[in-house]
Amino acid sequence: MRQTCSSFAILLLFSLTMLQCQPQSEGKEENLVQNEEENPVQNEEENPDQNMESAKILVFTKTAGFRHQSIEKGVSTLRNLGEENDFEITHTEEASVFSSTGLQEYDLVIFLSTTRNILDPDQESAFKAYINQGGNFMGIHAASDTEYAWSWYGKLVGAYFESHPSNPNVREADIEVVDESHPSTSHLEELWQRNDEWYNFKSINPDIQVVLNLDETSYVGGTNGSFHPIAWYHEFDGGRSFYTGGGHTEASFDEIDFQKHLLGGIEYCLRRK
Repeated sequence: MRQTCSSFAILLLFSLTMLQCQPQSEGKEENLVQNEEENPVQNEEENPDQNMESAKILVFTKTAGFRHQSIEKGVSTLRNLGEENDFEITHTEEASVFSSTGLQEYDLVIFLSTTRNILDPDQESAFKAYINQGGNFMGIHAASDTEYAWSWYGKLVGAYFESHPSNPNVREADIEVVDESHPSTSHLEELWQRNDEWYNFKSINPDIQVVLNLDETSYVGGTNGSFHPIAWYHEFDGGRSFYTGGGHTEASFDEIDFQKHLLGGIEYCLRRK
């Protein structure tokens, strides 16, 4: 009898234990399911572009010397590139935007065929501070024909315009692709043949990284010799800088390869590539 009672007690204790454990286990499972529903495991790779804000670019076209007819076509081309590649273009010829507050919203400032002295001392200081704080610069064609008295700008753009061939000033030339890995040239073959107004340069910054070099044996009027850079990039004084000497003609901006060249320079300056 004692043995029977003892066995019954053990069985009863075991049953109670199971009853106590079972709801707790079910509760854990319910909590686990709930947590999975609230925090689903992300098996798919996240798209890095989903939360990327559109970059803002200021295109500055003020001229105090020769004015290129291609400026308006260049602005239009840059707008189209922006719509297709997630950056927003703001175009201005008002130098008053060059202030500590005026530049702070832009990821990149492009000088599109600007000429001569276009900024006053306060505006120069604001632009320098913008670059020092990580802002970026891109120059197209006559951007090198700008601010000759401001040596800091000369180093930023990478060189100053000195001359170009005449009669005709636009002619065909061969361009050697020096750096095939840069985003501004990765789409090109080793030799790029095209028509433009080919600048000769002075005060070339020795720290620039050349991506395109003119072959002076392919046309008449070059004065730089075998080292005749026509597009380059570098990091300077806190920011990135890219320059291309192309873009004198309106037709330049219709060329698909030239558009890709510009886009690659922009993407470098925006630190996307």
